[in-house]
Amino acid sequence: MKVVIQRVSKASVRINEDTVAKIGKGLMILLGVANRDTQEDINWLSKKIASLRIFSDDNGLMNKSIVNIGGDVIVVSQFTLHSNTKKGARPSFIKAAKPDVAIPLYEKFVSQLENDMGKPIQTGRFGADMKVDLVNDGPVTIVIDTENKE
Repeated sequence: MKVVIQRVSKASVRINEDTVAKIGKGLMILLGVANRDTQEDINWLSKKIASLRIFSDDNGLMNKSIVNIGGDVIVVSQFTLHSNTKKGARPSFIKAAKPDVAIPLYEKFVSQLENDMGKPIQTGRFGADMKVDLVNDGPVTIVIDTENKE
């Protein structure tokens, strides 16, 4: 699994003209599921995100997690995170899991993150053409790939 995590002051997801997710202070997470991903990846990544200290404390230092601040989260599936641009001008997405594999893993990740955060999170809609609006706070953007657990 690969994620792009953006600390936001607000974010929303629209499908057609319908707003399907909307948050204030929190995290916008773009999640790419690969063919090789497992429940172990879900567990590790969810715990990492829930405990990631990227929010400021009273001294302006990044010492607080999303759980500490009681912030909200939107998770949006994004298979293009697994693009390969090594050959030619058209990206290859061969490493991205097909929907029959990706959807259950995406749903398990969302469920695990809700469990680790102790609150519901919002999502986009898997496979939909979504419009994502956000105000990146900082800006703070973190990329994590479970293939490189460190």
